[in-house]
Amino acid sequence: MPTSVLCLNHRIVFTRSPCNTKLSPVCPKIFRRILSPTSITSSVILKCNSGSSEERETSDGNLKDALTRMVDQRVEELLNKEENRALLDGLEKASLRVEMAKKELAEIEKQELEAKQMRDYVNKLESRAFEIAECQREIVEARAILDEAARSLSQNGNEFRDERNLAEKESEGINKDIERWESIKAAAISALVGSLAGLPISFTQVTSSSQLLLPLAVTFISCALFGVTYRYTIRRDLDNIQLKTGTSSAFGFVKGLATLSGGPPLEPNTESFLSHAFDGALYVSQNLLIFIFAAVTLDFCFKTQVLSPYPMNKSASRADAS
Repeated sequence: MPTSVLCLNHRIVFTRSPCNTKLSPVCPKIFRRILSPTSITSSVILKCNSGSSEERETSDGNLKDALTRMVDQRVEELLNKEENRALLDGLEKASLRVEMAKKELAEIEKQELEAKQMRDYVNKLESRAFEIAECQREIVEARAILDEAARSLSQNGNEFRDERNLAEKESEGINKDIERWESIKAAAISALVGSLAGLPISFTQVTSSSQLLLPLAVTFISCALFGVTYRYTIRRDLDNIQLKTGTSSAFGFVKGLATLSGGPPLEPNTESFLSHAFDGALYVSQNLLIFIFAAVTLDFCFKTQVLSPYPMNKSASRADAS
């Protein structure tokens, strides 16, 4: 088979037979033959050593271009062959299989990661479930303890309530007796003071000692009732002046008007009207003075603790009972 040899310096193509070692035509410079023993027809590119440095640089560039073109041509020839095309198809299919295998491997790794995360989550849930079960058991035990304590407290509370009710009943009975006694003392003091205060007034209204008995008895009884009412009305509000004067005024007006109504009847004339008005004012003033004296005495007794206001303190009532 003939072999083509290209001399780049002289732009001459030499041809020869593989069995002939001589080239025709002969290049004037020494060159080296490049021959591929496996190819049927091959082109050999030779470079002669003749020429200057500029020519050699130019020839190097031309050599590179020629080699590039030859390599491209050779690659195209190889790719266009049927056996190489089958190999390329197999290579493409193998590449696709590799890509699919990579995708499947990534999917498997992702699933394994998810499965690991799920296992970790399940383990956390199991640990939480165990903790919840422990907490529920502790709650049940605590609830049983609380129920037991509640039953115990209920029993103790019932016993304490019974004892307290009994004590209250006993103290209530004691208090009632002591309150009655304090009211009797207030009535006695008020009746005594009121009778003494009304004695000069009664002397002006009677002419004999026998006539003095009735007004003194009326004053004594009304002042005794005033003492009891005053104690229950004022209670522990000892500094309430309006309440004190109001109670005294109410009793004074009632007793004065009652005394006026027991006198001569009112006649439809000016003289009778003026006479009754004067008598009424006089009676009211006299009785008001009597009850004011009684109120001042009772207030003094309350403040000096001779009398106890209503209601009494439990400590004081116990002390009086003992």
